[in-house]
Amino acid sequence: MGIPFVREMNFTYGEAQQVSPLIRRVVARNPGPFTFHGTGVYIVGAPGGVVAVIDPGPDDAAHIEALKAALRDDRVAHIFVTHGHLDHAPAARPLAEATGARIHASGARTKRHAGAPRMDEDEDEGFRPDHALSDGELIRGDGWTMEAIFTPGHTSNHVCYALHEENALFSGDHIMGWSTTVVSPPDGDMDDYLASLEKVRARNFATLWPTHGPPIREVRAFIDAYEAHRLDREAQILAQLRAGRTKIADMVPVMYADVNPALHPAARHSVYAHMIRLAKRGVVSTSGAPAPDSEYRLA
Repeated sequence: MGIPFVREMNFTYGEAQQVSPLIRRVVARNPGPFTFHGTGVYIVGAPGGVVAVIDPGPDDAAHIEALKAALRDDRVAHIFVTHGHLDHAPAARPLAEATGARIHASGARTKRHAGAPRMDEDEDEGFRPDHALSDGELIRGDGWTMEAIFTPGHTSNHVCYALHEENALFSGDHIMGWSTTVVSPPDGDMDDYLASLEKVRARNFATLWPTHGPPIREVRAFIDAYEAHRLDREAQILAQLRAGRTKIADMVPVMYADVNPALHPAARHSVYAHMIRLAKRGVVSTSGAPAPDSEYRLA
């Protein structure tokens, strides 16, 4: 089953667009292979009221000024960050200092290693929230209720946010309509990711609002296809092993032949995440602990 990607998106950079009764969106001008058209910053709450901002985006002066202009008639009380990547978190502190808002996110720190691929979405090492959220914690505003839903996988500290009044989920990078999600060990974990997909699916949200790209309206069918895609990747890995390819670097050009080669370093890490999962289940084996450059074989 192919993923029913959603890629049509009408917007103007830097302008606040009303996309639902309680949600406005401002798109940052930071397009790229990991960000699609750019970071979509969400403003939750009625114009002129007490509002929240979700994933304020990159440290870009023009973008931050556009956000301030979009919020000039509002009182920003809360800033929610899904995770600390450079395309999501850096604008949080300048915006908080300008508005007096409190920053909320997971308080956990990510795990990094020297072999991880450099990407647009690398970690903002200086990011710290004012308040470390708990899973299921509720924060209420002016006509809206936000619930923190911990969704590890893309990162170990990824948090999605449910807007109760619209049965909607701000899904960050956990589920995106235009692309699959990078899962890069040691911080990313494929078992955690698949469990988090099931956690979101069980909630039966009406709409997903990813940080990059347009909303997802057919939520259950999309998540079903997202999960099936991951399991199909595992089947492809086993096929590559049966064909005699034992190293991830040799598998990726075949498995991702239709993907921009600039994304192959990230793809290698997603395959590595699958290898760790398959090794834990005893399906594949290698000498020592699984590593990106290990030689793998069918167990």
